[in-house]
Amino acid sequence: MEKKIGNLFKGDKGIWTVFLFLCLISIVEVFSASSTLTYKTHNYMMPLIYHTAMILVGVAVAIITLNIPCRYFKLLTPLMLVITYATLLWVLIGGESINGANRVIQLPGFTFQPSEIAKGTMVLTAAQILSAMQREDESGADDKAMKYILFLVVPATMLIGLENLSTACLLFAVIVVMMFIARVPLRQMGKLMGVLVLLVGLFLGLVFWLAKYDKEGQAMEQAQADGLEQVDKPAEKKDRSGFEKLTHRFWTWKNRIAGKSDKNVSAEEYKITDKNFQVTHANFAIASSGVIGKGPGNSVERDYLPQAFSDFIYAIIIEELGLLGAIAVVFLYVILLFRAGRIASRCENNFPAFLVMGLTLLLVFQAIINMCVAVDFGIVTGQPLPLISKGGTSTIVNCAYVGVILSVSRSAKRKDQSVKTAEV
Repeated sequence: MEKKIGNLFKGDKGIWTVFLFLCLISIVEVFSASSTLTYKTHNYMMPLIYHTAMILVGVAVAIITLNIPCRYFKLLTPLMLVITYATLLWVLIGGESINGANRVIQLPGFTFQPSEIAKGTMVLTAAQILSAMQREDESGADDKAMKYILFLVVPATMLIGLENLSTACLLFAVIVVMMFIARVPLRQMGKLMGVLVLLVGLFLGLVFWLAKYDKEGQAMEQAQADGLEQVDKPAEKKDRSGFEKLTHRFWTWKNRIAGKSDKNVSAEEYKITDKNFQVTHANFAIASSGVIGKGPGNSVERDYLPQAFSDFIYAIIIEELGLLGAIAVVFLYVILLFRAGRIASRCENNFPAFLVMGLTLLLVFQAIINMCVAVDFGIVTGQPLPLISKGGTSTIVNCAYVGVILSVSRSAKRKDQSVKTAEV
């Protein structure tokens, strides 16, 4: 029996331990934080049943993925690129709107978020290019590697960024770090950084200048301020002009950026508005937590935070599990990064090493962004906490990423065993 279980959970035991702990925390905390969903559906157990089902499907996907030899992931790259660009264009033109942005494709029985697939595809593509273009003298990547990567990655990040800017920035940051790890020439990295700084400055200027043309964003904010629900109608989306499609997220971006600079307000003058509603209640949750928290299921702020089970679940974790629980969750992601680094260092070839680091950085960077937002240390982005927040596509895809990491760990382990045998 123990042997059968061991064969099922193959790969790095440290990664498996972190993965299963995150899944258990996810089930408990999503169930606790889903009070708003329970109220809307009048079904106390449905959020727990749905999310547990997604976690179990994700674990099954991870087990299937870890049994795929790493070399076969290379063969998937062309197909994944076609699927990625096709679905990104599809969601941009005919996707369903969530919080004013076209981010999901409605399929029979479920919704599909193309950006989740796109992140993994771009990491896979970058890993393959960087590994194939390593110089023979082991001095790093060839000068052309960056050009090929940017040619394939930049269009995808632009398509994602039109509706989900934070995901696009997250993906591009991971690709840049991957190029640094693969030792792309520093002069090229310096030029890229200079161009990025210039583009960020131009982008911020455009956002603040053109935000006034985002009538849809202004109307949504006014409706929320008046206590009304904003409902997107398909007919309204089709009526957007080309200019409106380009600028319809600018008002949201401007408010999120400007909101971080408006901090010098006394407690007596502070007012809870639509702009700071989520962050304020997240701060209430953290401030009332203490060292050991209120205990699982005893959160108060979950009833006020509309995204308590997703974007702000870390604040609920702190409220219920206290400072110790917050540190424990951070520690799990640190272990994940550390173990991935160990696996990458043991890889015989560059491709699996770059792939495992890229996928791990996706998970860890996203976790850092989510936790920083929850503790009011960053701009509200809408990034869920990977492997913990409630999700459909994101949960399953993140589990697939873990499966790929475990697959690489298996081949790295076999390499270590062969080296030890040769030494003996």
